[in-house]
Formats: sequence, structure tokens, C-alpha cells
Amino acid sequence: ADLYGANLINANLSDAIIKGAKLRDANLSKANLSGADLSNANLGNANLSGADLKGANLINANLINANLSDANLSDAIIKGAKLSKAILEGAILEGVIND
Repeated sequence: ADLYGANLINANLSDAIIKGAKLRDANLSKANLSGADLSNANLGNANLSGADLKGANLINANLINANLSDANLSDAIIKGAKLSKAILEGAILEGVIND
């Protein structure tokens, strides 16, 4: 799915399967992405502030320059995810799986 720059504020995408989605520059602030499969997704420059990513699959996802401030990443799988320059201030990282 090509959702470049999409406005998905407060969207409920829990348990959604959106592998490889193009979400670059999308606004997903406060979105519910718990349990979602975002493996290989391009979330570069995306706004995920306050988003719920609990248990999300972020394997090999591009999160370069993404804003993850105050996001809940507990139990998320981030193996191979690209997180350079991502903002993680206030993010919940409890139980994050990186292997």
C-alpha cells in the first residue's frame, strides 16, 4: 500500500497486516498499531508520536528520522529495523525484541 504522507491521526490499525507499506512522511500520531505487522514498511520521517505499537512487528522497517516520542513500543519486534536519527524521547521500550 502506498500511503505516502497520509493523515492517519488516531487511526485504529490494531492487528493490521501492512507489510512493506509505504508510509513515509505519514502522520500516525496517537494511532493504534498494536499487534500490527509493519515488517519491511517504510516509515521514514513518519510521525508516530504517542502511537501504540505494543507487540508490533517492525522487522526490517525503515524508521529513519521517525518521531516515536511517547510511543508505546513494548514487546515490539525491531530486528533489522533502521532507527538512525529516530526520536525516542519518552517512548516505552519495555520488552522490545531485537534478535
